[in-house]
Amino acid sequence: MKNTSSIIFSTHKIGNIHLKNRLAVAPMTRVSANEDGTAGSLMKDYYQSFAQGGFAMIITEGIYTDKTYSQGYKFQPGLTDEAQVKSWQEITNAVHKNGGSIIAQLMHSGALSQYNKYTGHGAAPSAIKPLGKPMSFYYGGEEHLVPKVLSKEDIETVISGFINSAKLAKKAGFDGVEIHGANGYLLDQFITVYTNERTDEYGGILENRLRIYKEIITLVRKAVGQDFIVGVRFSQGKVNDFEYKWPEKEADAKYTFESAKSYGVDYIHTTEFVAKEPAFEGTLSLAQLAKKYGEIPVIANGSVNNEDDAEHLIDTEQADVVALGKAALANPNWPNAVKKKQTLKDFSFDMFDPIADLKTANLYFSKT
Repeated sequence: MKNTSSIIFSTHKIGNIHLKNRLAVAPMTRVSANEDGTAGSLMKDYYQSFAQGGFAMIITEGIYTDKTYSQGYKFQPGLTDEAQVKSWQEITNAVHKNGGSIIAQLMHSGALSQYNKYTGHGAAPSAIKPLGKPMSFYYGGEEHLVPKVLSKEDIETVISGFINSAKLAKKAGFDGVEIHGANGYLLDQFITVYTNERTDEYGGILENRLRIYKEIITLVRKAVGQDFIVGVRFSQGKVNDFEYKWPEKEADAKYTFESAKSYGVDYIHTTEFVAKEPAFEGTLSLAQLAKKYGEIPVIANGSVNNEDDAEHLIDTEQADVVALGKAALANPNWPNAVKKKQTLKDFSFDMFDPIADLKTANLYFSKT
């Protein structure tokens, strides 16, 4: 173990947030909300535990943004009405009381919707059935459905949903929002060439495929003001296609990250299977490309399992903050444990068997 002078325990600033260290909790779907989209009873303890454990920043699971096509999972939380806002207030208050900052990840599932209580199906840039199979540990069925094609009016509803949810996130006490533009969900479906066959201003060249990001981010920024964090998440691989790469490689990365900065985000969050590996053969990692071309703070996520992994990403200036996923689930006190030189627990997929919810995780920990 390193000592507490490790660079991962140095302070950092993103927007108006002063982070006590370089460690964040990555967004992870936990399907533990109530049927009406309000935060479930176990969620307060879940998020509070990361703040108590020493993480400077917590990024929530993906939160649905409207009551049309946004919802992707059964028991997914939302930020669409006052009841949902009130339920999140208890969580944000608990995190703040324990010295943490909390960011609401705003997500539209698009074609990857496995459950939608409002419309019963998903909608996407084009009527293309997603690759792969739904995730059973998130209550998924046997096959993905072919999504409805988003009309111009539907796209306006999508954008309005993100704006409204961002305003509600601010009301709920969050320190900021992260626009989920990664992992194969709706916004990523716009920039992915094989899921976007549109011939209008939202299809074709990368500038057009990024248009919905521009419209959402700039309007969210206008709605929440400059003192509220707005970030965006990008990836190449997806929950249903781990192998995908941006077709023009570094040229796409350059345009995407330069564009994200111009839209007005406070940070870029990149996620890859292994964060430190080259994004393309012979190039920098995706996080490093984001730093090079975005020139704003970067959060990196992907197979960060120990202190050496985290320190490497910061020390080599690939990222400013490191987001832990599975390691944080196994060790909600990861920062404090590392500081105290305590042995870290290994992550086990038994925590997700049969459902990746908080009840299952609690049962697993009670047996170990």
